[in-house]
Amino acid sequence: MSCYLIKVENGHKVARSITSEEEYKQLRGSNEQKANLRLARAGNDAAKRRLVQFNYSGHYPQGVVKGMKLPSGAFGFDMDEPEAFAKAAKLLLKEPDKYGLLMLERSARQGGHAVFEREKGKTVLENQVRIATMLKCEMDTSAHDINRVYFTTTSDDEDLLFLSPRLFKDEYDEAAVAAEGKVLEERERYGQEELPEGAHKANKHYEPWKEEFKKDSQGVFKGQEFKNSRISTSAASTSAAAASSASTASSAQDNYLGIPYGEIIKKWWQMYNDGQEPMRSNRNTLTFELAVNLRHICGFDRNLLAQIIPCYDGFPEQEKMACINSALNEKITQMPKRLKDVLSAIRQERMKQGNAGGGSAADNEALVNALDEANAKDDLFYYNALPKLPQGIRDSVSAVGPALALPVITAICPAIGMLATGVKVSVHGKMNSLNLISYIAGDFASGKGSIDPVIDAWTSEVKEMDKMYQQKEDEWRAKKRAAKNKKEQPEEPKLPVRCLTLNNTVANLAERLANTEGKHAFSFTPEADTVAQKWKSAMSDFSVMLRQAYDGTCYEREARSADAVNVHIDRLLWNVVMCGTPDALYRVVSNYTDGFQSRIIVAKTPDNTFTPLSDNMYVMNERQRDRIIQIAHLLPLLTGEVVLPKLEDKGREWLEQIRLETMKNDDKVKARQRFRICPTTMRMMTCIMLCKVLETLIQKHGFNGAEKQLKESPDLWKGMLVKTQTPTMLEAFNILADYQLDNALYFFRSRIEDAFSSKNYCSQSPYDRTHRGKNDSIFERLDVTFTFEQAEQQSVAVKGATATHETVRQMLKNWKRQGLISILPDKRYQKVTSII
Repeated sequence: MSCYLIKVENGHKVARSITSEEEYKQLRGSNEQKANLRLARAGNDAAKRRLVQFNYSGHYPQGVVKGMKLPSGAFGFDMDEPEAFAKAAKLLLKEPDKYGLLMLERSARQGGHAVFEREKGKTVLENQVRIATMLKCEMDTSAHDINRVYFTTTSDDEDLLFLSPRLFKDEYDEAAVAAEGKVLEERERYGQEELPEGAHKANKHYEPWKEEFKKDSQGVFKGQEFKNSRISTSAASTSAAAASSASTASSAQDNYLGIPYGEIIKKWWQMYNDGQEPMRSNRNTLTFELAVNLRHICGFDRNLLAQIIPCYDGFPEQEKMACINSALNEKITQMPKRLKDVLSAIRQERMKQGNAGGGSAADNEALVNALDEANAKDDLFYYNALPKLPQGIRDSVSAVGPALALPVITAICPAIGMLATGVKVSVHGKMNSLNLISYIAGDFASGKGSIDPVIDAWTSEVKEMDKMYQQKEDEWRAKKRAAKNKKEQPEEPKLPVRCLTLNNTVANLAERLANTEGKHAFSFTPEADTVAQKWKSAMSDFSVMLRQAYDGTCYEREARSADAVNVHIDRLLWNVVMCGTPDALYRVVSNYTDGFQSRIIVAKTPDNTFTPLSDNMYVMNERQRDRIIQIAHLLPLLTGEVVLPKLEDKGREWLEQIRLETMKNDDKVKARQRFRICPTTMRMMTCIMLCKVLETLIQKHGFNGAEKQLKESPDLWKGMLVKTQTPTMLEAFNILADYQLDNALYFFRSRIEDAFSSKNYCSQSPYDRTHRGKNDSIFERLDVTFTFEQAEQQSVAVKGATATHETVRQMLKNWKRQGLISILPDKRYQKVTSII
């Protein structure tokens, strides 16, 4: 039949014949292909254009595409609509031989492509009409060119639905192919490609079974009749298309939700470049940054970005477009914080205008509401991308609502890891327990409290056991008080309490952790300030303990006194969840160079500052709680080590994708964050897939039957877990990893950059400069070399009347002592950090 790989080399399309099923699947299954497909399905057109391209309808004996009109023994068929494709796929897979099916795949936009055997003597279009009539489906009337290429997807079962080895058979008689090619070219030229009225190419989709086709005795369409109908529809359809295009341009090209793009860009430079437009020295970088942000409110439209972004300071159009193309190739995430801040500033200005009677009050109110609605939708970016979640996790999300979906998943995964304490998963060749530490950050009244009952449901059985142990401890304390002056003292029991409060001392906590009988301990606090206050003087001890808990390494604590706590833990297993404000987060994580920050999963609650007060629609009900408790009860029955090769491949693919992105942009902070985010996400994915395994068992055998199965077959879950690595399930990996990366950069990027670039870090200076205040804003405003007067001027601009001659002198002395500046011979100052 025919299958050619199409590439562009030296500006020309070339074709290479694919002669085996193995080679075909290898091209479709590369990590790069999978990464580009994920981006394409998220709406990135640039990524779609990077997908592997195949041609099935043409024959290219010389490997050159341009000008070739030789037909192959196959032809491609395009179905854009997902519902129509699903319906057609069911028919095709039921009787593939009836239709001559050679290949069937789900496309990047979730429609589909099919390849069929071509009936000789008929053009591609005629064969397409034949298949569309048999399937009773729409066909793409613009896809009948012999040289048509198809952007393919992956070799996974969910993408490649059918593949016949006949596709790769080479049965060509070159002379016969050349002769048939001339005949078909003549027929296409003289009208055989024309369609009845209503099926013109401008309309793209055509339903042939609804038309009265007129054929001659040979079954060939009468081209002249189609020609006449085409003449009458061509002008009308072209006119309609032009009118539609003009209408779209006028309505969508100049504003976002009623805010002119020019106003947004002006506000951008005002907030992030002191009101100055880019100059020759920085226009490339600043244009790229602007485009990366604006693409989120321009529908990722290259032409629209080109239209609204000016060519700053004589910027050549070609260079500007290179910046825009690079920006469009960046990974699609939530709307960046800086763009949100710009829109928020415009929102506030419009509200002030409305209060002052400026402009139309109705228009201003509509704009404010539209921006709030857009922000609310953006907060659901990751939730909307999630696949169907298994029992327990699905119920947890339902209990808090879509807006808190990712925060609650971040909170419950450590609890699941604690319950599945006997499970180990291979991560980069090393067995890892499901050790996880998370922090849910959000302003007060942002909904963090709704996570508390969910955590309580997951840990309810463990807490019931802990209550029994704590009752025994209380009894021991009572006996000890009664025997205070007696020679014989009651022996202190070593009880395995696993749910531990963080309102504790280092010694008590270490002793508790030593008594868990090799199982995971778990700590949850709804107020992270408990940690910040209780461990204020021992925060380094807290950090070390959590770092060792994440790694599952040994923990030692010795003291000379016989009564003091002496602890020797071979493997510290302790999962922790904290909820609190961002301010408390910075008190808990105050060091950005010791690895503590990279071990914590940080989730962010949505901004509900301007959300209208309404009844809480999401409260955990008894059914949700019972379903969570079912999964929580079965998790401790799972013990053993498991290797998940597809999950490992997914992690490596994500790591490589981030590596390439960060290497291109020289983003060292982001590149370093990926190292711990990958194993953390693999552990989270294992937690989610364990729940899927248990859900499957419950659905098949019932709750009691599932428990019986796990007890009778202890390794049953391992095989089921391996099978759970479906492409749909593994898509959650990228979502969770990207979410973690976004939040880590959101909360810590500037602090990490400051920590690693500071003079203190590089030279191990004794001065510990951790507090950053208004002086740092002044420092950023000053040039590399500056005078005392310039420093004083910027101090007044930032601090106002509180900036005196003496405070400026003291500020400069502090900067010099901290190694930030040096004094030049002409009494001017020079920034040291800027030239490191």
